Amino acid sequence: MEDLHALEAEGSGFELEDGWLIELRNSALHNVVAGRIRKVVSEAGADSKVFVNGGGAWEISTPAGIRKPDVFVIPGEVLQAGIVDRFPAGISGRDVLLMAEVISPCTNSERTDRVTKLKEYAALGIPQYWMVEFSPRPKVQVHILDNEARAYRPDRTVHGGETLEVVIPADKRFTVRFDPKILTERPERLTDL
Repeated sequence: MEDLHALEAEGSGFELEDGWLIELRNSALHNVVAGRIRKVVSEAGADSKVFVNGGGAWEISTPAGIRKPDVFVIPGEVLQAGIVDRFPAGISGRDVLLMAEVISPCTNSERTDRVTKLKEYAALGIPQYWMVEFSPRPKVQVHILDNEARAYRPDRTVHGGETLEVVIPADKRFTVRFDPKILTERPERLTDL
């Protein structure tokens, strides 16, 4: 962790996996899609006491190291405790309600997102894990935690042109509803990014 935080910008472009620094190289489209997922989930959870963010300086602790998911949801009190402790960037994976990773096809991170993180996040007890894809066409795969097996089971896959509807367990449960095609549509306004 010391090596990670000693890097420029405290290692915001890296994850730590089993003692190795892994560089995150996200394309512009990847970042736009992640931003749109964050926006949709944030708007859906506006009446709940949750914090939605991802990437950058925010770190999620796992048994394998440090992950920087594209999108995560945590209870508001976890964020508040971090602010009081003056270390809001470090969050225990056990406090996360939802993790979402945008899959970049044909990259080194694709296998990590599909296999390694699927196991890591389940072991932490994170209730939901979404694999978000933008190529060749947009879709979202929702995985729900089987608490007894401590493994995810595929719940549903929703393609562009269909409606994803998922309940997020929070202090006040909320429902996220959207068509995955919005992830790659050309915005009408720059503020829609």
